[in-house]
Amino acid sequence: MKVFNRNAVADVLKNGITQLQLELSEAQVEKLLDYLALLNKWNAVYNLTSVRDPMEMVKLHLLDSLAAVAAFKDAHNVLDVGAGGGLPGMVLAISRPDMKVSMIDTVHKKTAFLNQVKAELELANVTVYTKKVQELEVKTKFDVITSRAFADLSDFVNWSGHLLAEGGQFIALKGTAPAEERERLPAPWQETKLQPLAVPGLEAERHLVFIKAETV
Repeated sequence: MKVFNRNAVADVLKNGITQLQLELSEAQVEKLLDYLALLNKWNAVYNLTSVRDPMEMVKLHLLDSLAAVAAFKDAHNVLDVGAGGGLPGMVLAISRPDMKVSMIDTVHKKTAFLNQVKAELELANVTVYTKKVQELEVKTKFDVITSRAFADLSDFVNWSGHLLAEGGQFIALKGTAPAEERERLPAPWQETKLQPLAVPGLEAERHLVFIKAETV
């Protein structure tokens, strides 16, 4: 496990937040740092991410997810499918305490970590599920369902479409814009927008794919 130099990580995070023009309080920034410290600590035992260096984690995980926050400005009730270590779900929950964020994963060690983060950071807007998304049932459907590096877009919408509220949308965080995946979307789903993302300190391609049900 690499040493977690909080001050150095904080500098990179704060610079990135400024570049992304996000308005986060000092308390929110501290919670993001607390979350990253927990991710770094648990990763030594649970292998939550292949990224081992906290300085890389802040760019590849925190800033990568923060770059997508603006796309959720109208969202109230979000589901993060295949949440893993909590990306983008935990970052969304910390950045938008007014928004309900649910996270689902099939792997118990990952959801145990998510529940630990929820408890330690006192995130009242977070719900964690341990099961397949195909088997999840909820009383209130989600206005946005998101995922990051989870699955093929067709599988993503097929497996979780029953949980999307009428008029809601999927927002998938992807690396390169996968044209063949987007073209294979099953009816009634269709891509409504493809948005490139600029992640501070990261040269790699990042895109958001917006998907809605086609209205007759």
